[in-house]
Amino acid sequence: MTERELLVIAAKAADDKRAEDIVALNMQGISLVADYFLICHGNSEKQVQAIAREMKSKADESGIDVKRLEGFDEAKWVLVDLGDVVAHIFHKDERNYYNLERLWGDAPFEDLESELTT
Repeated sequence: MTERELLVIAAKAADDKRAEDIVALNMQGISLVADYFLICHGNSEKQVQAIAREMKSKADESGIDVKRLEGFDEAKWVLVDLGDVVAHIFHKDERNYYNLERLWGDAPFEDLESELTT
C-alpha cells in the first residue's frame, strides 16, 4: 500500500464521520515524522472520538497497524499515527488555536476532493 492510499483511507474515514475542513499536507522532504499530515476537526468531543474510532477501524480493516493513538479521552486534539500518515483530529476550538496549516505553511496541500466525493 502506498502512502497516498493510506492517506485516502484515513481521509475517507474522517469524511464518513462528517469531519469538517479535511486538509492533507504533503510533508515529504519537510518532516521526518511522516509523509502526510491529515488535519480535520469535529464540533464536539463525541464527534472527535467517533472520527478517531472510525480511522482506527478502517486502518485495522486494511491491515494497517495504528502505531499510536493519543489524546482520545480528552478529545481536544487526537493524534492517530499510521506511520507514513499522521492524522490530527481537533475539536473545532483547538484547531483554530494551534493552526497547523500555518505552522507547516511551507508544506503543499494534497488534493483529496476527487477521492472524497466518490
